[in-house]
Formats: sequence, structure tokens, C-alpha cells
Amino acid sequence: MVTECLCSVCGLWNIPLVGTCMMIGDGAREGKLLRRFKRGWMWNQFFLQEEYTGSDKQYIGKLQSDMDKGDGTLKYILTGDGAGDIFTIDESNGDLHANKRLDREEKAFYTLRATVVNRNTGKKLEPETEFIVKLHDINDNEPKFAKEVYTASVPESSVIGTSVTQVTATDADDSMYGNSAKLRYSISQGHPYFSVDPDTGVIRTALGPGEMDREKREHYQVVIEAKDMAGQRGGLTGTTAVNITLTDVNDNAPGFSQSEYKSQSESIKAGHPVGRIKAVDKDIGKNAEMSYSVVSGDGLDIFDVNTDRNTQEGVITVLKPLDYEKTMSYTLEIQVQNVQALHTHSQGTLPTIATVRIDVEDVDEPPLFERASYLMEVKEDAALGAVVGSVRAMDPDRTNSPVRYSIDRRTDLDRHFNVHSGNGSIFITRPLDREEADWHNISVIATEFNKPLQASRVPVYIRLLDVNDNAPMFASFYETFVCEKTKAGQKIQMVSAVDADDPVGGHKFFFSLDTEGVYRGNFTVRDNGDNTASILTRRSSYNPLHKSVYLVPVVITDGDFPMQSSTGTLTVRVCTCDREGNMELCNAEAQTSSAGLSTGALVAILLCVIILLMIVVLFAALKRQKKKEPLIISKEDVRDNVVSYNDEGGGEEDTQAFDIGALRNPEAMEESKQRRDIIPSDTLYPPLRRTAIPSQDNADVREFINQRVVDNDSNPTAPPYDSLATYAYEGAGSVAESLSSLGSASSEGDQDYNYLSDWGPRFRKLADMYGAEDSDRDS
Repeated sequence: MVTECLCSVCGLWNIPLVGTCMMIGDGAREGKLLRRFKRGWMWNQFFLQEEYTGSDKQYIGKLQSDMDKGDGTLKYILTGDGAGDIFTIDESNGDLHANKRLDREEKAFYTLRATVVNRNTGKKLEPETEFIVKLHDINDNEPKFAKEVYTASVPESSVIGTSVTQVTATDADDSMYGNSAKLRYSISQGHPYFSVDPDTGVIRTALGPGEMDREKREHYQVVIEAKDMAGQRGGLTGTTAVNITLTDVNDNAPGFSQSEYKSQSESIKAGHPVGRIKAVDKDIGKNAEMSYSVVSGDGLDIFDVNTDRNTQEGVITVLKPLDYEKTMSYTLEIQVQNVQALHTHSQGTLPTIATVRIDVEDVDEPPLFERASYLMEVKEDAALGAVVGSVRAMDPDRTNSPVRYSIDRRTDLDRHFNVHSGNGSIFITRPLDREEADWHNISVIATEFNKPLQASRVPVYIRLLDVNDNAPMFASFYETFVCEKTKAGQKIQMVSAVDADDPVGGHKFFFSLDTEGVYRGNFTVRDNGDNTASILTRRSSYNPLHKSVYLVPVVITDGDFPMQSSTGTLTVRVCTCDREGNMELCNAEAQTSSAGLSTGALVAILLCVIILLMIVVLFAALKRQKKKEPLIISKEDVRDNVVSYNDEGGGEEDTQAFDIGALRNPEAMEESKQRRDIIPSDTLYPPLRRTAIPSQDNADVREFINQRVVDNDSNPTAPPYDSLATYAYEGAGSVAESLSSLGSASSEGDQDYNYLSDWGPRFRKLADMYGAEDSDRDS
């Protein structure tokens, strides 16, 4: 195979070489039996120059297969990057051309693939082989810097060769081919202050410290040029600007622009400024910060100087009040220096020490008090007109005008004090009470007698000393209870006291029972010695029926002089308690108090009770209008009567105390009648009402009984005691048999009434009563 190509070994065009651009496909031609390779051609790459300016297509090379006999039966096919558009191949002879002008900076190489097929059958005769077309670079791109403008800074007074900054340029041309991308840096503007390294682009200072002075010139602009082709003639160039600023160093000492300053000042108080002084420093920022100090003069202990950090001025202040009458003029020597250390190459031509003369002016000053404030003490029981203390002020001027004193009434609204206008004595005008206010802070005003506008004031703090003028009393309202059955010496309450006074050694209270108290035999007081006391019982039992509430007077005495005492009352209620001593029942007053009901709640409860009573009265009035239930319904319905009353009656024959209808209908209630055979007495419980349901079957029985009742009521000789009343009609008997104890064959047997104790305090009394009767019977 003979192939026209660019050989990768020699780099020349159209030179046929065996083994490189040509491949033998048939081993019989050399007389040797060789194995045939499937591929009959091989090459690596073609080279093409960029930016071709010719009018014709640019010829690249020729592809030829050893199977090509020149009869036109083979067809060359090209595929890959730009095939058919940028690159074309002649299908008949394999000539390869470039159709467009190419730029290496856009694409440095193209990868293509070629193959050979039979034109008639389309059968592939050679395998597809890949090759590369590389573009040869030409110097068509100038250097470009990363920034159009650089900004840098360097301290002033820097030594020669101090690095400022570095600039960098790049070239898009191929750095591996020729000198198209080899750059050299140079400075075209900025001489003789700066220089640039031709290889690295580092900018450095070119003058010494004395020449690079910020106070003379602060800003510089340097133009740097980058040229390719290693700086040779014909190379392309690019430029950039570098703005360089000299930063300040403390190379200038501060100084005063004049050697002597004058100031006039009035007689002012300590801490006030009297004047300002300003030094000059060419430096800026922290390097211009200054510090002032007084180094000599006749006012070293009178004046001081500080620096105003905003204006860098020296502020002269007064350490002691100025007095024209004592000294009319002062002279000071003030020095200035930098806060920061000076640079090695510092310089300064101005003086650092200045003379300041301060003249004191004579002014009319208000009266001056001897003290800045006054503290006075007085007992709270001091008499009216008593002197608490005195203040004194004087006119500092040479005229020494007399002074008049007064109290600022805005500080003494209640007018407890007044001051003597001539001598400044403060005295009491109204009674004092430490418990209302223990401190009084007033202001006393001093004015010149002939010039009322010249005034000054001073605070006066008056502390009231405590006097034992308040009696101790209970710390709160105390109310407790005591069980009916208790033991002597049982503590039922602990009490404490308070006192509005404030003794120096603290409070000490003593508790005792009032000697005139009527309950000394019931309770006693034990002083615990710690300002508390315990209330103890002196009996083992208390009867609420005899006395349900005890008011125990306790005398409380303090330990100060003069001794004060008061009597506090402890309310003790007698209540029923369980075995553990817990309250179970008290009277209504105790329950209301223990529950802590308010007045509004009590009124509401009272209204509810009144409404309920009205309803009950109305219901009872309506029931009276109804017909009463007959006593006996039939002859067979006569049985013993159940007597229910709260007092002892006249016996079983007393029919005034019962109604037979209650046995027949227990749910029905009728108004009970008052007995006439005993003396009427007040009952603890209201009478029970029994209403009988009328019946037609027992009309004869009802009529008979009513007639006998009327006869007995109208008989004036009827005895007022139990009597035997015989009736002609008696019932047939009761199915439940007689309930009468007279007709009962049974006798009372032994019964255990202890279970009634578990039903409450009322049944416990019943158990005690019947249990006692059993004991008496047994004995």
C-alpha cells in the first residue's frame, strides 16, 4: 500500500515510507507465508495550520487503501468531528480537505474516522480507523491581564525593593509551540518610583525612604505592559493600570503652632473645663492621636489636661474651685506627644511644649454652704419648736453679703419643719411619727440678702429616732375550738404579736392571761419565750349547752421603755370531736365562722331560708283546707296506737297524743295537737303535721271518736293527768298484734346499745343513757 500522508516520524508531507504509512496486506509478495491482517492501512495524525487565508480549500492529505485498484469500485467514507462540514474526503481517491478557516484557540484538534466500502454492494472492505487532525498555532492573540485596574498600597518611607503587588497576564496561544505565549513584563508609566520584575510581574519600590513620603504625595498610577514572543519585536502586547497608595506611618511628631496661649475663666466648680489647646500632626488616623500633660507651672494641683479623642484637642479642666479673691492668674506648661511610637525615620519641626496663661475673672457667686449635705437625727416625740440642727452658708465674694435661709416647700409638703432665716436653725413645726415616715429629706435654700437671684441649695437628711409609743397586738385575728372531752394542759392555739415600733435590740414580747378574765379557770397562757405563746386548757371537759363560745383575753407586753401593753381576745368555740380530736360538729355560729362565709353569702342563705319558710307555710295552709283522713277505715282495722312525742305523756290511755290514722297510713302526716293534761312548755322541735286521707268506709269510727273527743274537751272536771278512758267500741284486733307494753307478754331483755355510738354524737348520748339504765338494773 502506498499512502500519501503527513508522516508522524519525519514530519514531512507526501513521502512514502514502508512500515509507517504503507502496509503490506498479502504475505505471498515477499515469498513468505504471512498471515493477512484485516486492516490494510494505518496512520496516526495530520497537521493543519490555523487561520488559513487562501481562497481554495486547504489540502490536508490523502488516504489510500492497498485494495484500491483504481477501477472506481471502492468508496472512501469519513465520519467524526466536523466530517462533511469542516472536513471532506473525495470518495474516489481519498483526498482530505478542510473547507473552513479554523481557530486553534476555539478547538485545537479534531478526531475523525475513515473506512472503505464497495461502491456497488456497500460491503465494508476495511475496518474503521480513527485519526486526529491537529491545528498548528500562530501568534494571533495578545496577552490579557486578569484585571483592567489593580489597587495596591505600600507604607511610606519603605526601603528600596519593597514588594507592592503582583500582576499576571495570560496568552491564549499555544505555549508548547514557539514563543507565541511566552510573556515579558515592563513598566511604561511610574518611573522612577516603582519597578516590575519582567518574568513574574511583581511590582516593587524603586526609591528610598526619604523619597516616598505620604505627606508630599500619596497616590501613584503605574502602567504595566505584557508582551509575547518573549518581548521580541513583532510580539503582541497588553497593558493594565495599577493604582498605588502610600499608607501613613508615624514619621511626624506633633507640635504646637504657637508657643503661648491665653485663656480667661470665671470662678467655676471643680471638674469643669476652662479652655482648649490644639497641637498639629501631619500624620493621620492612629498615628495622629496625641496625649497632653501639664509638666510645670504654678497650677499643677489646680488644673489638669485631657485629650478629646474626637478632635485631638487638649481640654484643660479645674481640679479645685477657682476663686478670684485668692488667685487671679495661673501659668501652665503643657507638653504634647504621640500615643503611638514614632517611626525610625521620624521628623518634626514644631515645639512640643507650650505655655498657657489662665486669668480668673471676678464674678458674683451665690452663697456657699459649708457642707455638700447635712445629716440630722431627732426623736419622734420631740416637742414642737425643738431644734433639729442648723446649716451655715456664706457669700464667697469680697462684699460678703448677709445670707437668708428658707426651706424648699416642694420637699416638705406637710410643713413638719422650718428654718430660721437668719442663723439657719431647723426646728419642728408639726408632730412627728416615725411609723408614718422614718426619714424626711428636705432642701434648704440660701440667698443673698440684697440679691435674691443669687441662691444655692443643700440637701438635709433628717432621720427620726424610734420611741416606744405603740403597744404590741396580735399578729392576726385568732379563733380556734376546744373539744367537749379533752384533757387538761392541751394546747389549742399558738399566738404571736407585732409592734409598729422598731427597738434597737429587737422586739421582746411577754404574754399572760388577763387577771380580770372570767375564764381563768378554763384556759391558761404559756409564754414560749420566742415572742409566741400557747393557749392551754385547764379542764378535761366543756359543755356546749352551758357555754358554747369563750372569749379569752390575752395581755401582750413589750420589753421597751416606757412599757406598752394591749389585750387581745382569742375566740374559742366548744365543738364535738371524734376520738382523734378532729372537729365534727359545732353550733351554727361556729360552723359559719369556721367555713369563713362572707356577709354576702350569709345574706343569700338567709333569703333562701325565708323563701323556704314561706313555701312551707303556704303548703300547710293549703293542706288545712283538705278533709282529714278518717281514723278507722273498718271494724277489723283497729290496732294499738303508735305514740310519737318529745315529752313524757300521760300513758297509753292518753289519746290526745296519737292518731290511729298514723298506724294505717304512716306516710300521711297531721298537725299534732297540744296536750292538755300537762303544763305547756317550749319544745326544741316544731310540731309534726299528719294529714289523714279521707275514706268512706270508716266514717262511723271517725264520727264516734270525734264525739268522744269533744265530750272530754268540754268537761271541766277532766283530770290533768293520765286516766283510763273506756270506749264502747273497740276494734276486732290487729293482725300485727298489740304494740302496748301493758298487753305484751314479752319482757325487755338484755340488749347491747354500744352500736349506737357509731351513729353520731346524738345517738352516743342515747347509748350512754340506756347503757347506764342497764347497768343500774343489773346492780
